[in-house]
Amino acid sequence: MVTKPTILMFLLFTILCFVSNINAQETIVKGRIIDAVTGENVVTAKIHIKETNVYCFTNDFGAFDFKDSIVPLGEQILIISAKGYITKRFPIVINENEVLDLRIIELNHDFDNRQNQIGTIALSDTDLDDENDISFNMSGLLQANRDVFLNAAAFDFGTTFFKPRGLKNENSKVLINGIEMNKLLDGRPQWSNWGGLNDVQRNQEFAFGVSQNDYAFGELLGTSNIIMRASKYRKGGRISYASSNRSYQGRVMATYNSGITAKGWAFSASISRRFGEQGYIDGTGYDSNSFFASIEKKINSNHSLNITAFYTPNRRGRSTAITEEVFRIKGATYNPNWGYLEGNVRNSRERIVEEPVIMLNHYWNATKKTTVNTNIAFQTGKIANSRIDTGGSDLISSAFGNTYLGGGRGANINPVHPDNLPSSFLEDQNPTAADYQNAFLAQQNLINDGQLDWKRLIQANQQNASLGSNATYILYDDRTDNTQISGNIILNSRIHKNISINSAIRYQNFKSENFAEVKDLLGGSGFLDIDLFALSSSSLSSSQLINRAQSDLQNPNRIVQVGDRYDYNYEMYASTINGFVQAEFKFNKLDFFLAGDVTQTSYQRNGLFENGYFPGIQSFGKSPKVNFKNYGIKGGGVFRIHGYHSINLNAAYFTKSPTIRNAFANARQSNAPVSQLIGKTQENEKIETIDASYIFKSSKIRAKITGYYTKILDASNVSFFFTQAISGSGAGFVQEILTDIDKQYVGGELGLEYQVTPTLKLKGVAAVGQFTYNNNPDLALASTSEVFNDFQGIRTFGKSALKGYYLSGGPQNAAQVGFEYRDPNFWWFGATTNYFSNAFINVSSFARTSNFNQDVDGLPFNGYDDTIARSLLKQERFDDYFLVNAIGGKSWRIKKYYVGFFTSVNNILNQQYKTGGFEQTRNANYKRALEESQRETPVFGPKYFFGFGTSYYINFYIRF
Repeated sequence: MVTKPTILMFLLFTILCFVSNINAQETIVKGRIIDAVTGENVVTAKIHIKETNVYCFTNDFGAFDFKDSIVPLGEQILIISAKGYITKRFPIVINENEVLDLRIIELNHDFDNRQNQIGTIALSDTDLDDENDISFNMSGLLQANRDVFLNAAAFDFGTTFFKPRGLKNENSKVLINGIEMNKLLDGRPQWSNWGGLNDVQRNQEFAFGVSQNDYAFGELLGTSNIIMRASKYRKGGRISYASSNRSYQGRVMATYNSGITAKGWAFSASISRRFGEQGYIDGTGYDSNSFFASIEKKINSNHSLNITAFYTPNRRGRSTAITEEVFRIKGATYNPNWGYLEGNVRNSRERIVEEPVIMLNHYWNATKKTTVNTNIAFQTGKIANSRIDTGGSDLISSAFGNTYLGGGRGANINPVHPDNLPSSFLEDQNPTAADYQNAFLAQQNLINDGQLDWKRLIQANQQNASLGSNATYILYDDRTDNTQISGNIILNSRIHKNISINSAIRYQNFKSENFAEVKDLLGGSGFLDIDLFALSSSSLSSSQLINRAQSDLQNPNRIVQVGDRYDYNYEMYASTINGFVQAEFKFNKLDFFLAGDVTQTSYQRNGLFENGYFPGIQSFGKSPKVNFKNYGIKGGGVFRIHGYHSINLNAAYFTKSPTIRNAFANARQSNAPVSQLIGKTQENEKIETIDASYIFKSSKIRAKITGYYTKILDASNVSFFFTQAISGSGAGFVQEILTDIDKQYVGGELGLEYQVTPTLKLKGVAAVGQFTYNNNPDLALASTSEVFNDFQGIRTFGKSALKGYYLSGGPQNAAQVGFEYRDPNFWWFGATTNYFSNAFINVSSFARTSNFNQDVDGLPFNGYDDTIARSLLKQERFDDYFLVNAIGGKSWRIKKYYVGFFTSVNNILNQQYKTGGFEQTRNANYKRALEESQRETPVFGPKYFFGFGTSYYINFYIRF
């Protein structure tokens, strides 16, 4: 007889066996990796079982497990590695159908590793969102060790247009999969070519300054290599949504990575969309889509092929600098470029970028100590900047006799043109009652509206069309259609246990089509393709005027339609070939490197229009080639004194070609290079730099103090403006050619972190600099207007007295104090207070020449006072200001999903401040400048850019 207790015992035994069998079905190895000092999760740490292909990575919580892998049984060696940490190796025993829980494993920072090594970094959305078009995308400024100074420069300083060491983004080098992405036209990286692809840009290799890197000689601001290989992305997906009031209002993004499959394939894809009717500035619409795909095939253990393609078409409405008068009336968010058309906001100044890129990369492990990376990339597409063109005036009628070819020129269409502002009615010393009334009406018009009147432009063109005349106003694009092929071979070899060699050969071939294209006739029937200002001379016959007014003598008096090229049309060709070699030496107490490179650069213009100002080969056909040869040498190292102390030193001397933009004085109309106009060889830029750092690292304190000195010699700059201030000449548009410019950058940087507790960190940052012109460069003006009474005229003005003036470009001094708190329950918060000072306006070079004090007869103005002149030419310094910023977030794990959000709020106290500005050159002589200074409100006062008030960014994401 079976009793109840016997039955219960049997059932209990059965259940226990069943449960035991369930729990023993899998062999699992798991654990969690944290920072030994801070207790923070170590994300994407690699856990590898030695001498096998079995590995995995930690997730957002630092956790890992091998439950999806077939793990080997018995005694094994587990290797745990993460960038910036000391690799751990220890034995484990794996038994079949058992769970091996290693619980919490701590990793220690690799304090002995050299400070400026290249490191792969995992970047967050806040690192990667380039919302403010700052000088250098600051995500590249974050090293593997999260340098506290560079972190502050990226996030808190960057929104104020602060530039590390005073340098602009043409002094940075950006590569993707080892291929250089800087534009040959201006030397700058075009970040919008890969904007919106945050999820696939998180892995970057970065070397700050002229420190060593494995791919290229580098630049003053550093070299960043964005890794977009399919095999380098962790398996899984991510979906996110972001909201902001900065540049765009919303962003959606989705990404999936397959990881490496059993057959050696890896796939990665990402799409995103950013959108908004306007950002923080009025009328700045945003419409951008981004697409990315990468496929990699691991052929065998030594060879791998990767194809990467991305396309990020984007359109953005643009704003402009405004005067103090306009700012007082309309505020910092005012933008005169837009107006309402059929109830919708339409911006006349939009920028469109559509330049897809495709690249092929081959990775070859030639030997155990040598790798060869061969890359080729193709990029094509367009950049378009729209604006309004005006045509038709009394000048046309007078030049062509009684034939009426265009509509009459109306009042200036720019809402903030000086003629439309209150100050223009009060410029006389004794204004009348009518002047005050008109000034009041102008003020009220700007207050109540002040936007572009699209309806009036269309009505004017429609009226012209009804009379059989051409359009007076059109919307057109300044187009640049670029095609570039790039290729390189990069070799890295460890020739000795202490010596490594890095070398590269790279080639770029570039073609750029540049032209103006009619975008919208705005209700008109056609547009006359002539230069209006060419018809203003009284010293030439009608036939001479008509000829020189032609944009293309091959097709005179053209009436252009939508889609037609007009005004200017030329091609620019460029090619560069570069060789780079670097040797690295590593010893117990000292690591150092030596590197050098050689570059050959060639430019050539091909005119497709025969310009009336420059007939024949002066504008039509190919120009002579402009060639430059350059070289560079650099070296540096780190000396580990003992324990936590080390010293780092880097130095370089190298030369750079002028960019295409600065090699031709007036490429839209003429084949003439700058060297031809100034009558001497145009110099390469010569750059010399040195920096030294003291670094201290302990378990609680990390500190770095750096001093640097940089000189840029023999630089060139070509700019364009309208002026009425040339002695003995009329008004007109000119090209200012500034050559032999010397600049000096001296300063220091400090970064300090103190880990108070495992969850609380304090930090302090300071940057002090003095960035100035170091000589008086040569200045010449070229013009095709009556400004010189010679339409092919050029006048030299000798030296521009710029020495000692500060370079513009954001604050030269900055400081920060702040804290970060990271809770074990996966939420975090931080705040900083930031101080900025010594930001200066961009001064007019022309106003610092002899033209400033000379009258028509070449003698000083009557009553010229040198003391007053110095006061008029004193450089404006902007007010100092404080900004308070905060950032925080939270994450959760829900089964196999990771859910989280983070948000940042900048300028919490809504501080008003100027980020930059420039002097207008229209009144660049003593007499006109003195009259302006005596007015309560200048008519042609400086123009300014203003910083954002309180702004926010919030992002929600799901990872799986």
